[in-house]
Amino acid sequence: MKLLVFHIGPDRYGLPLKQIRRVLPLMELKQVPLAPPAVAGLMNLHGQPVPVIDLARLAGYEASAEHFDTRIVLSDYTAPGGAVHALGLLAERVLGVQEVNDAQLMDPGVRAAPFLGKVSGHAGGGRAGMVQLVVLDQLLPPDVRAALFPEEAP
Repeated sequence: MKLLVFHIGPDRYGLPLKQIRRVLPLMELKQVPLAPPAVAGLMNLHGQPVPVIDLARLAGYEASAEHFDTRIVLSDYTAPGGAVHALGLLAERVLGVQEVNDAQLMDPGVRAAPFLGKVSGHAGGGRAGMVQLVVLDQLLPPDVRAALFPEEAP
């Protein structure tokens, strides 16, 4: 499987390419007053507002820094009810595409964040060599999902 690899805080994470519409340069976002802290703002995509989530804030870190390789990853988020929404993911230090053998993906054994999936290591070993999958459909906690997509709220 091919992954787009990026950082959330000090560690590397990956999102399967099949879940990505496109990778955009960092752009100015419209702020959303009273939104949950993980909401970075709204981007204008061809006249349509698209919410953008700061992956670092969502994971409990400080807000993403504006590095030369910080990007907005445009994806399709499928809500629990089945509705599909465009969602931007603010990702620091996008490293590029990495091939990961599905057979080498392992359960991490830790279930702290519901949006984190299996891990893959490579010959380099250690923390720097590991990439953990982001499970897009599990990314948004209920309060953030309700703020972004109110029609999905129970």
